[in-house]
Amino acid sequence: MTFRLARARRACQGLALAAALAAGGCAAAPPPAAPAETLQAPVASIDQKVGWMLRLEHQRVLRDPGVAPAELPAVSPADPAAPVDPATPPAVRSIYRPAAAADLGALVLDPDPGVRRRAALAIGRTRLPEGRPWLALTLGDPEDDVRASAAFGLGLLGVGAAVDDLRAALSDPAPQVRARAIDALGLIGADAASAAPAIADAAAGCGPVIAPIEPDDERYPLAWDVEVCRAALFALVRLRSWDALARIALDEAGRPVSRWWPVAYALQRIADERAVPALEALASTAGAYTPAFAIRGLAAHDAPAVLPLARALAGRAGAGVGLRATAVRALAAVGGEDEVAPLVELVFDPATPPNVALEAVSALGAIGGPGVFNDLVDLFRHPWPAMRAAAIDAAARVDPETFVLVLSSLRPDSEPAVRVALASTLARLDPALARPAIEQLAQDQDARVTGPALEALAAIDTPDLGARLFVALETPDYVVRATAARLIGRRTPEGGADRLVAAWERAIGDAAYDARAAIVGALGEYGGANAVAIARRALDDRAWPVRLAAADVLAALGEAGAEPVRPAPLREPPAFFESARLIRPEFSPHAFIETRHGTIEIELDMVRAPVTSLQFVELARSGFYNGLAVHRLIPHFVVQAGDPRGDGAGGPGYTVKDELSPLPYRRGTVGMALAGPDTGGSQFFIALSPQPHLNGQYTVFGQVVSGGELLDAMQRFDVIERIRIWDGVTYR
Repeated sequence: MTFRLARARRACQGLALAAALAAGGCAAAPPPAAPAETLQAPVASIDQKVGWMLRLEHQRVLRDPGVAPAELPAVSPADPAAPVDPATPPAVRSIYRPAAAADLGALVLDPDPGVRRRAALAIGRTRLPEGRPWLALTLGDPEDDVRASAAFGLGLLGVGAAVDDLRAALSDPAPQVRARAIDALGLIGADAASAAPAIADAAAGCGPVIAPIEPDDERYPLAWDVEVCRAALFALVRLRSWDALARIALDEAGRPVSRWWPVAYALQRIADERAVPALEALASTAGAYTPAFAIRGLAAHDAPAVLPLARALAGRAGAGVGLRATAVRALAAVGGEDEVAPLVELVFDPATPPNVALEAVSALGAIGGPGVFNDLVDLFRHPWPAMRAAAIDAAARVDPETFVLVLSSLRPDSEPAVRVALASTLARLDPALARPAIEQLAQDQDARVTGPALEALAAIDTPDLGARLFVALETPDYVVRATAARLIGRRTPEGGADRLVAAWERAIGDAAYDARAAIVGALGEYGGANAVAIARRALDDRAWPVRLAAADVLAALGEAGAEPVRPAPLREPPAFFESARLIRPEFSPHAFIETRHGTIEIELDMVRAPVTSLQFVELARSGFYNGLAVHRLIPHFVVQAGDPRGDGAGGPGYTVKDELSPLPYRRGTVGMALAGPDTGGSQFFIALSPQPHLNGQYTVFGQVVSGGELLDAMQRFDVIERIRIWDGVTYR
């Protein structure tokens, strides 16, 4: 086992948040000072300002309680009719003042452009619509990076009112500002659909710019004119605008302008049949990403042209695991009985990568055919639990009646995750066939099985479902109670509201928020005084996701002005946000994930996601991750771990606020898994290929820098033996 501890880098080589802001970004020289007559003596250090920004965004507020809000200047900081530098009009220069209190509005008027840039991001991260005027003002900042940050912040706010601000920013002279404005319009989504033509205008001429780029090139950032094109491809998919996308992705003859993977991704993701000819042209591209996205898109449209290529790639030993798995999925979607024999061969060939064989089993379940059922039954005793679960699901699809008969002769699987998968499988079958087996699962002693079994009972509409759910509301396991509450809200059985109120009182002591959030949502389905009373109490819950759920319920019940109580609670004292370990770590910390395949090294991002990174360090050093299993793995998508329950529903007993940034998800990017906004905890995932639909939606807090080749060898149920942290001083 070898490590590269020397990878830990000092301050402006990759870290030191306060130092980076003080310099306006590590790569840039300090900006010239404003004229002396416009400056006042500093009233706060850079560390204080950084601490304020971090704390306020985590409290989801623009300023501290009791702080008089900064006055929004009437004059824009930029005069389009005059050069920005050095002839910025004195009236404009005079709006900048050193911030004297914790107020994000004042901080975007700070003389230091690094502070202004970071304050604009912090306003976006609060998700408060009231921050929009400050960000709109900052779109006129004389510094390109500040304007870019303001544009991205408007996207994080997600309000339709910002669309006009961002449409204007599409004409900014700096390409990085245009790129961030395009990102932001994509993040806003449907409310920004009218801006799609303007995005295409801003990205006009992309063909010659991106044509020379190699298909699998994941480097980021490339030249900013390239980033404008990349951002436009991704944003137009989010806006569902085929016409605008075609203008930049296709030439006049309808051919793709480039074989670079973002083009294939966009044409696949737009889900428009007019993309099929271009996807056919891209599917034979060399590399991993472009053909995988193209094949997936063709399969979604049932395009027969995908079959020959998918057949060839599925069995090609030299192709990557992600590409082969994607090809197998295409065979499942489009193929017929001719695919069965090659798929069976893949399943039972010892040389087939396990994750490809797993996909082949699922494909056999989708296609079926004579003899397939017996092949699948042979896998019911496979040593790998994931294979047993896949075989069970596939066999039930091929021959439900015989499957139930065979199942009755088997002992319950020793692995809870297989029994969970069985519950989901049975939920799809004829209730008359499935009910006895589901009822047996509902009596399982492992709480991780109980919730899925309840879901299955609801799916087959068992007569005594209400009574079962009421009992489940009183169990110790918070996930079971959350499941029961959601199902009660979906079914609204008589007497359920009173049961939910009682369950709320029991859930108040839970460390996890799940049951309380589910109970609030379920009461909202009943309505009435009890629902309103509990939701109002929940507006001040110690867990922010519960506060958000309560506000949504009250709004649905007619209280349009309902808002979660702010400031949001903090897990750490305010002094933590100004501490040196958070904002001035001397080295960039690295995490070393030890597995049976080897060690994967991750560089953590203490600049863009300092709180997320530090809590990951603390969990790792406490031994939290040691012995936990990889509970989710999807080839060409992600590998996910960090759940102490092992079923995808567990966490550390607290939540971490999202620290969203413009960083993209590419292979090896480490993100925080979520069940909704600001629900991160201990679960993390590593992207196995570019995943642009995750950009700006999930916190990026690290990047694999060594051992990336091991990601394709990882399997579901592999165990994290240990995670150790190198912080430049200690390795533990």
